[in-house]
Amino acid sequence: MQNDGGIMDYDGGGYRILVTAPEANVWSTPERDFRDSRLEVDAGKLGGPDANRIGLVCRADGTSHYFFIVGSDGYYGLGIFTDGQAALLGQSSMQPSEAIITGTAINHLRLDCSGSALSGYVNGVQVAGVQDQTLTHGQAGVLAGTFDEPGADIVFDNFVVLQP
Repeated sequence: MQNDGGIMDYDGGGYRILVTAPEANVWSTPERDFRDSRLEVDAGKLGGPDANRIGLVCRADGTSHYFFIVGSDGYYGLGIFTDGQAALLGQSSMQPSEAIITGTAINHLRLDCSGSALSGYVNGVQVAGVQDQTLTHGQAGVLAGTFDEPGADIVFDNFVVLQP
């Protein structure tokens, strides 16, 4: 499937997103609505810049969602996308974490969306946590994105959604 920002398809046993535009995010969600959920995925960069976005989204309704992202450069962010704008929650900029394996490595990502609590984990280590009551339910899925340089080629595997 192709849209203005990239190409999404199953490839080699995983779900692959190639982001072809700069400053773009591409996400994919199954058509299921969740309130509280725990999302997990193994994800990594196949090619493109290390300054990228690899992550999970919860409570997506087509115009808004929460996101937890990491970059292949070792940075992470937890935030909300609403009214056409992304904003980090509990942090003023993407933050570095030694829990993120950089480069073409696979990282295990987890996003917990439970009530007003949002928590992001990388390889079993909690790196982010905030409280926010803006979004209460929606779809869950995966996200890939770029900053200044296009060409982020991201693969996702073992995606699961757990409900309490």
